[in-house]
Amino acid sequence: MDESDKLLKILGNKDVLALAFGAMIGWGWVVTSGLWITEAGSMGAMLAFAIGGLLVVLVGLTYAELSSALPLVGGEHVYTYKAMGRVASFIATWAIILGYVSVVAFEAVAFPTVFEYVIPGYSQGYLYTIAGWDVTVTWAGIGILGSLLIAWINYRGIKLTTVISFILTLVILIAGLMLITGSTFGGNIANMKPLVETGVAGLLTVIIMTPFMFVGFDVIPQAAEEINLPQKKIGQLLIVSVVLAVIWYIAIIFGVSRILDASELMASNLVTADAMAKAFGNSKLMGNFLVLGGIGGILTSWIGFYVGGSRAIFALANAGMLPKSLGELHPKYKTPHKAILLIAVLSTAAPLLGRPALVWLVDAGGLGLVVAWLMVAVSFIILRRTAPNMKRPFKLPGGTTIGWIAVLMSGGVMTLYLPGMPSALIWPYEWIIVGIWILLGIILYNYSMAKYGKGYADEHMKKEINRVA
Repeated sequence: MDESDKLLKILGNKDVLALAFGAMIGWGWVVTSGLWITEAGSMGAMLAFAIGGLLVVLVGLTYAELSSALPLVGGEHVYTYKAMGRVASFIATWAIILGYVSVVAFEAVAFPTVFEYVIPGYSQGYLYTIAGWDVTVTWAGIGILGSLLIAWINYRGIKLTTVISFILTLVILIAGLMLITGSTFGGNIANMKPLVETGVAGLLTVIIMTPFMFVGFDVIPQAAEEINLPQKKIGQLLIVSVVLAVIWYIAIIFGVSRILDASELMASNLVTADAMAKAFGNSKLMGNFLVLGGIGGILTSWIGFYVGGSRAIFALANAGMLPKSLGELHPKYKTPHKAILLIAVLSTAAPLLGRPALVWLVDAGGLGLVVAWLMVAVSFIILRRTAPNMKRPFKLPGGTTIGWIAVLMSGGVMTLYLPGMPSALIWPYEWIIVGIWILLGIILYNYSMAKYGKGYADEHMKKEINRVA
């Protein structure tokens, strides 16, 4: 690979943290925090995020070691190949891409939702009804236009995306801290009742949403070749970003549940904004400021997952596991522009599914994420045994213990999506999304293997791994 075919290595500490933390917090804390509280109760929701956060921290630790040892674009693609081979590598990477594309599509649906708070009644021009929800021209149009804008920003280069992400992350932090501070002093513990709602079923329902809300730390290993820092620092920043996100979500749930009672939660269309307004004397201005932070969250998450998804597609294409054209870099901007355009095609139509698609995308994408995390944790265990002398700048203590715990927790969460569980994926919508993605992966993988050959993929991967070994 000559210099003209390489990604730009320009990301520093603040760029990496803003990219990962901004991707993780996104818009979910604004639009779905009320759902978490009503499903599991205030303490139940916080417990669910603590459990989900523990899973992500443990998985994140395995990522931290592997990303420092193998700082190559594609992340999971590289770790699973070295541990388990080509087919496992494709499965893990295709699963994580489902998660990334789902987040990008989620933000395209969430974006027009914000306008319902800022500009009531803007949704006009009835098109059709899907799952009991009316899709309109203006509602879908805002989401589609937003999707095209974010695709353009990513197309123009990694430096532009990280500068925008850093600025927007500051806006999010200010809005969130104001909400937490206002609710701490203006709320009361009585509003937090019921502390637990619908028992274990409610807890599990929220737990299966948490992988989708925490996804974003794995954007760091996807962009590893664009990070201009010591290898050990990559692992450290990954863990810092995960811990910050866990604290953030639990604090937001605490703030919202402390300021709004159960009836207000049920009546609100955008509970976090309404909580902010109430915390500051029913100030609509403050509610709108919180929404501004929410818009920042949408944009940082949207940008971050275009980065992660496009780099994962780029890595598979360079290895001949997807059509090679998807691995081309733009001659000027040095971005995987065709991979970015593919994500735009897959996600821009999401607003046409209406607001119900928010839940469908969270659940279907969450399954893909947990599958990939499970396979990375397994790869961590295998590589500790098969490659004991591999250079590990960020090495976890305790042998494979953390890896085994991460495997058990990932596997346990994965079963929650399966039929028969109280939190199973919704039939037919969510299973259709998963089924179409699996079918598309099988078609593209077999096409690429037939065209380029299995030997090409293996030779490419071994060459890349030897480059940093």
